[in-house]
Parts: sequence; structure tokens; C-alpha cells
Amino acid sequence: MVKEKKIIIIAGPTASGKTDLALYLAQKFNGEIICADSRTIYKKMNIGTAKPSFEERLKIPHYLIDFLEPDQEFTVAEFKEKALVLIEQIFKKYKIPFLVGGTGLYLQAVVENLDIPPVPPDKKLRKQLEKEIQKKGLETLWKKLIKLDPQAADFVQKENPRRVIRALEVCLKTKKPFSLLRKKGTPLFNSLSIGPSFNKQELKKRIDQRVEKMISQGLVKEIQELIKQYPLSSPGFNSIGYQEIISHLQGEVSLTEAISLIKKNTYQYARRQMTWFKKDKKINWVKNYTEAEKLIKDFLKDMAL
Repeated sequence: MVKEKKIIIIAGPTASGKTDLALYLAQKFNGEIICADSRTIYKKMNIGTAKPSFEERLKIPHYLIDFLEPDQEFTVAEFKEKALVLIEQIFKKYKIPFLVGGTGLYLQAVVENLDIPPVPPDKKLRKQLEKEIQKKGLETLWKKLIKLDPQAADFVQKENPRRVIRALEVCLKTKKPFSLLRKKGTPLFNSLSIGPSFNKQELKKRIDQRVEKMISQGLVKEIQELIKQYPLSSPGFNSIGYQEIISHLQGEVSLTEAISLIKKNTYQYARRQMTWFKKDKKINWVKNYTEAEKLIKDFLKDMAL
């Protein structure tokens, strides 16, 4: 029965505290964590993606983290397929699946059982679009996408060329808006969505502190090593933090400017994430761990395990 299949979602923007909250709750309620983050999927990209530490991963099993090379592509459809397999495996262990992350489309794909359009990549078209970005800038491609599909602004990361190219590719290949092709299916699970509550000033402060910590931990060195091993066009390098430091290493901006840009771009990204999550009225925004615990206890009380 679907009612017996319950999953818990921990959502929220970057630096909002969802990782710590999820770790605490997963330990409390016999859970295992499936990461729903489009950046922590990549190997060797550790500091700039603020992955859970290895010590934290020893306490609770984490899945869909550290499994792709930075030069590999990964789609929402692939995430959904892998996540569904893992959820069933966790159920078989009589444990609770916790789906945790800030990539809203990954979460939505599982919770709402989205039917992702099976549009295979068109390498020729992608090269054309990449050349257009090089000549005219990403903003030009973004405007084209929004003209074809205004709703794409709600779920496509504006600063991520790979996401913009993919959305535009689907629009051009199908002659239909990408947003209309993502149909909701019958939910596969009962889900409880929780997000840590915060104020904007506190979030900005946490982002600034996190960026400073990344720099002190050796983010520049991490990226120096990565670009020796992978081409600059690698999908993983489209992440905030990596883009700015690569610009610094190429002599385009000073390190101080790069750090300032990372803070600014991260905060803008967090605001876009928040806009996405605020539209989801099913998310319970909690002020503390006690509130979250109560919600989960009530949610799981009739679960037949």
C-alpha cells in the first residue's frame, strides 16, 4: 500500500542548516539519507560543495553522493530513477528514506512522480548553443528560453549554462515548453516535507561564513588540482564557487574579487531556491529540532514496519 510507504523530505536553500537537521533526524528515526543535490554528486569536489563530512557519513548511510566524475552529465530523469531504486532498498531494510537537498527539481521529480520527457541529448545542437554563449553570453540564451517557456524561470538555474542549454534543447526538439512536458504522476509514496526556518540576515551571514571557511580549508588548491584532471567545460565546474575561482586562476579577477562574487552569487542562488520552495505549500518550516521531531512522530505513528 502507498500509505505504508512513507518518505521524509528535508528541503531548503544552501546554508540553511538542512544537512545538520537531516543527520539528527535520520539518527533519531532509523533513517538513511539520499542526497538530492546537483553538486554533491561529483567526486573530488568536496570543499566547494559543502558535502557532509566523512564522519557524518559514517554515522548515517548517504546515497547519490560522490559517485560521478566532474566531467560527467547527470539528468533529473537519472536522479529520479536511481532515487526510486534506493528508496525501495531502504524500505527493505525496514528503515526510513530521508530525501535531503536543495535541488528542488530533484525533490519534485520523486515526490510528485514527474514524468520527465525522454529527449536524448543532441550534441550538434548543444555545440551550437555553447558557441552562442561564448559569443553573446549566457543571458542571451536565457532570454531565448524564457521567451519559449516563461515558466522555466521557476525551475531552471539561470547561472548554470548546462541547465539552460538542456531546457532550451528540449523546447527546440519537441516544439513545446519544457515546463508543460513535465507531467505529475500518481504519487508513489506518502511524504512529509520539512524545512529549517531562518531569516534572510542570518542566511546571508551563514553564507559569508561558509565561503570564508571554504577558502581557509583550501578551495583554491582543490580547484587547481581538479582543472589539471578535467576540462574546463566539465559540468561539475558550472557550480558556484568553482566558476569564480577558475576565473581567478585564469587571471580574470583577484582572489578577493572571486571570494566576494562567490558570496554574492551564493546568496542570489539561495534566494532563487527559497522562491521555489515557498511555492510548495506542503513544506513545514520548523524553528527547531523539537518541532521537526514531533511532525515526524505524528507522520510515522501508524506506519507498519
